[in-house]
Amino acid sequence: MKKYLTLLILCSISFAKIGSAEAIVVLANTADKSIQLNRQQVRNLFMGGVIPYDLQAVALPPKNQTRVLFNTKVVGLTESRIQSYWAQMRFTGRKREPKEIDNESSVLEYLKNNEGAVGYLPAGISIPANLTVIYTIK
Repeated sequence: MKKYLTLLILCSISFAKIGSAEAIVVLANTADKSIQLNRQQVRNLFMGGVIPYDLQAVALPPKNQTRVLFNTKVVGLTESRIQSYWAQMRFTGRKREPKEIDNESSVLEYLKNNEGAVGYLPAGISIPANLTVIYTIK
């Protein structure tokens, strides 16, 4: 019985760590620190839809785990469906996809240096003073 209890506790700790590793923050470089977006507004921002702010989305590469989690939890589409959507938008000239940046540290640097830029990163990162968390994905 004691073995099972110990195993149960260890599994609970492991799942807690996995859950926290999947948390993502959406950060913006904006002078207005009061901006808060909901899930639909964040989805619109990254899929070329309309939102009430002048913000430009940046994204991680398709194979990046943070991007996979973001697409699953916010956009609600697989990478192949997103790529198909953007191919159609490029062909028709209607919308432009988010600028793609190589890795998380490069996204953070880009956000720090470009006013109006918005990107997503794993929760728990050190957030510079000029960036604002506008949405949290748990």
